[in-house]
Amino acid sequence: MSLDFSDEQIQRYARHILLPQVGGHGQEKLLNAKVLVVGAGGLGSPVLMYLAAAGVGTIGVIDDDQVELSNLQRQIAHTTQSVGEPKVESAARTLKAINPDVNVIPYNDRFGPANALDLIAQYDLVTDGSDNFPTRFLVNDAAYFARRPLVTGAILRFDGQVATFKNFPGGGHEDGPCYRCIFREPPPPGQIPSCSEAGVLGVLCGTVGSLQATEVLKELLGIGDTLSGALLVYDALATQFRRIKVRRDPGCPLCGDAPTIKDLSIHDPNAELGCRG
Repeated sequence: MSLDFSDEQIQRYARHILLPQVGGHGQEKLLNAKVLVVGAGGLGSPVLMYLAAAGVGTIGVIDDDQVELSNLQRQIAHTTQSVGEPKVESAARTLKAINPDVNVIPYNDRFGPANALDLIAQYDLVTDGSDNFPTRFLVNDAAYFARRPLVTGAILRFDGQVATFKNFPGGGHEDGPCYRCIFREPPPPGQIPSCSEAGVLGVLCGTVGSLQATEVLKELLGIGDTLSGALLVYDALATQFRRIKVRRDPGCPLCGDAPTIKDLSIHDPNAELGCRG
């Protein structure tokens, strides 16, 4: 192998390098890749940990929350000793312990319309692990305008969803949907409970977060079938997966034939944004 890997890296990534679909060149792609993770909570934790283990070279994580005892039932990037600490600092320490190769950039900040575009533009791909609709819609819109692929996940009680969106110009799947093609706008406040109100099975975060991380790696490596154009739905109680085909909506206000959303000004900077998960 002529690639410039250290002996330690060859050992660390040996199981990747053995895969014909990855190999040394694929691992080099991962080491050179940059991924932004929105949220260091239930979904963000497994996503972050598996991306670090896989050797994604630069991982940014943004979250303005602190670790609470109630988080530890599902947010596996944090420990009891992390309670009271900013989540991004706790997560960064965990990732560096898993893989010192990785450059972790923590943003102890709120993800909002003022910083969304600039942040996402610094990365090759963004993945969303937030726990509320205003943030999910903001991440979707910002990823579209920044022309970056988005892998998103959502969980509640015993159910989870995963999807990929890359229908921006030059994204390679312009005929695919964006998040707004499936869900036009956020539901009225209080209509759908959050995990803190309705509960969530802790291990569900690991299942859905691992699926997100898998789709991120596939996008970075350019292998397999993309989830763009599909919504993957998981019912943990029934142990059932459904892959639902989703098409671009010509009437979508963001990516449709006559879009009405031209920038992020529709997003209220004072809305209840966050990534608690």
